[in-house]
Amino acid sequence: MIALLIGAGVALLVALIGTPLFIRFLVAKRYGQFIRDDGPTSHHTKRGTPTMGGTVVVAAVLVAYFVTHLIMWMMNPRSPGPTASGLLLLFLMVGMGFVGFLDDYIKISNKRSLGLNARAKLILQAAVGIIFAILVLQFPNEDGLRPASTQISLVRDIPWLDLAFAGTVVGAILFIIWSNLIITAATNGVNLTDGLDGLAAGASIMVFGAYTIMGIWQNNQACGSPREAGSGCYQVRDPMDLALLAAILSAALVGFLWWNTSPAKIFMGDTGSLAIGGAVAAFAILSRTELLLAFIGGLFVLITLSVIIQVGFFKLTGGKRVFKMAPLQHHFELKGWAEVTVVVRFWILAGLFVAAGLGIFYAEWVVLL
Repeated sequence: MIALLIGAGVALLVALIGTPLFIRFLVAKRYGQFIRDDGPTSHHTKRGTPTMGGTVVVAAVLVAYFVTHLIMWMMNPRSPGPTASGLLLLFLMVGMGFVGFLDDYIKISNKRSLGLNARAKLILQAAVGIIFAILVLQFPNEDGLRPASTQISLVRDIPWLDLAFAGTVVGAILFIIWSNLIITAATNGVNLTDGLDGLAAGASIMVFGAYTIMGIWQNNQACGSPREAGSGCYQVRDPMDLALLAAILSAALVGFLWWNTSPAKIFMGDTGSLAIGGAVAAFAILSRTELLLAFIGGLFVLITLSVIIQVGFFKLTGGKRVFKMAPLQHHFELKGWAEVTVVVRFWILAGLFVAAGLGIFYAEWVVLL
């Protein structure tokens, strides 16, 4: 618990102090956001607002994680250092953040609202996702437990939903496909949610808060520990390190939200939304809660569905729309809701989804007692 407090504190300070410094740098370089012409007209006033703020969030997470482990080692040389699960999560977060950074930089340098073309973006994201999926099936610990398994999970691995049923090689390929579906869904979900000041950051804070609680719980109820609850124990590698990273991410986003809330002084850009989405997907895979992500990240799912419904209905009906505009948050803006009203009400929805996810997580453990 001491490590969690240290990590969260360092991340909060780095984000709080680093963000305004980064804003000054971006303003000096004239690196500002370009607003899409077909968006709500109220957004045109945001043109020129510094973007790529996700760079600060990623930096705060990296600094806090390694500084925390250094401090814990100095306090106790026998303290476990960075774990395979923690480093793999950072790999996916940084990798997706780098793809987002390229996208943001192209927008800024070419002075347009479009960055990487769809094919290049998809290829880069797929490359990072495939490497991650291959690596998480490696690195067994002393008990033979790997960061992830080929079994699909809800709140723990489901034995009868094992993707390796057809053999080791086929199972690995199916797992890579499954993992990349989760990664694509999470990154796109957060990216689509990032459209109003503070919306994605605030919702993500709650999601990472949930993973902090679940990581602590899984560590306390780990199979083989003195406190395990029989069949209700968890076989998750490095749950406490995952809890540390979740707490760090929440704190880093709190520090960023101080400057990102309406009216935003800086946007997280694709650098931030893709990095956050990558981290969310990594938590779902590494904590063995893949299907539960649909509840914990329910707001991201809802907003993504609004886009799918809008596009599908538009094509089927030859131009008719279900919503005034997609993603969903812009529909309510065009209905006359103030931006802050939309954000706060969507935060409430995000909190309700997170509470439902935690409720399912705890209820399953109670049933198995």
